[in-house]
Amino acid sequence: MNNIEITSSKVRKIFDSRGNEAIEATVYIGSIEGTCSAPAGASTGETEVIAYPDHNINKSVEFYNKNVRNAIIGFNAMAQKNFDTLLHEIDGTDNFSAMGGNLATALSIANAKAVSKYLNMPLYRYVGGLNPEIPRPIGNIIGGGKHAKNGTTIQEFLVSSQGKTFFESVYSNIMVHRRVGEKLSEKLKGQSVGLGDEKAWSADVSDEEAINILKDAASEISRENNIKILLGVDFASDSFYENGKYVYKKGDNSRDEQIDFAISMNREYGFYFIEDPLYDRDFEGFAEITKKIGNKALIVGDDLYTTNPERIKKGIELKSTNAVLIKVNQIGTLSDTVNSVKLATKNKMETVVSHRSGETTDDFIAHLATAFNSRLIKTGTIGGERLAKLNEVIRIEEDLVQ
Repeated sequence: MNNIEITSSKVRKIFDSRGNEAIEATVYIGSIEGTCSAPAGASTGETEVIAYPDHNINKSVEFYNKNVRNAIIGFNAMAQKNFDTLLHEIDGTDNFSAMGGNLATALSIANAKAVSKYLNMPLYRYVGGLNPEIPRPIGNIIGGGKHAKNGTTIQEFLVSSQGKTFFESVYSNIMVHRRVGEKLSEKLKGQSVGLGDEKAWSADVSDEEAINILKDAASEISRENNIKILLGVDFASDSFYENGKYVYKKGDNSRDEQIDFAISMNREYGFYFIEDPLYDRDFEGFAEITKKIGNKALIVGDDLYTTNPERIKKGIELKSTNAVLIKVNQIGTLSDTVNSVKLATKNKMETVVSHRSGETTDDFIAHLATAFNSRLIKTGTIGGERLAKLNEVIRIEEDLVQ
């Protein structure tokens, strides 16, 4: 292995899509640099790494200045696994609670970007080797939960257009978004229709109304453009799970009722993508859903797994899901993320690389979704910070077909 030494690094505070402070890191190999900014989630799993020590970004910056800056000078940037192991060792905790998982994420990806530039290859090639594949986009259309005030109880209603090209798929997703906006405005007749954190529509409608509006809009765009459009939902059930019940605006669901509701999303409404239908400890309940509709739908674990290989192993053993959502800052480093993806892929689980609700304009997940041969990339439908990722996949697709 070549020895390419890190000559310096720096971190800075920038702002994310919610206007909150975010952390960005730059790693230098001589005059070559790699820069990454880490996103932040509003709907976070209990087993994610800690984004910032004591929820304070300044403590991450202080930790970097005191413990990281000098420690990585002279380190072989080509040894990504060793670099990420060093970050764990410097932190000294099992959940990055000293350094902050977002600082670790920014440094880890920045290092990989610097090396890929040094080698004069795109990041997806450096991470994924010789056989990268373009994912399909899945985008948030109607939002609620922790992403939007006065919205639906369910956090996300999504679509994934299956166009001949990634560009065509993104365009059709955008058309569905516009059509849903028109339908909501017509239905609510002057009442407020806003945009949530991920630029999905936020409106005072029930979950059942949202389902029907999404279905109608997707069907219309599908017919008009002769394109297949898959429906998706992210329950984010942890956000409305209370004392053993799932608390909707219309009333409570018991565990069995929630399982039946999740199954009905596929059997009755035709939804293909079903994420976090139950709270994040109910591996057995997930398995019931997967057993009944997993041959026709993607049952996806996000809060269930938090990109953590130990939790993914449990899901594999219990056959809880057939897909896993992948977010680097849930686990803290690129190497840890790659380990989780390899584990899932080896056991025939699909991967879906995802953005966070508090995003930056960094496009690294476009490269990771391609490198990992992920079925889908989940990164919104509109909004500059979301389109940064989608536009980068368009460029990658152009590169791959040349």
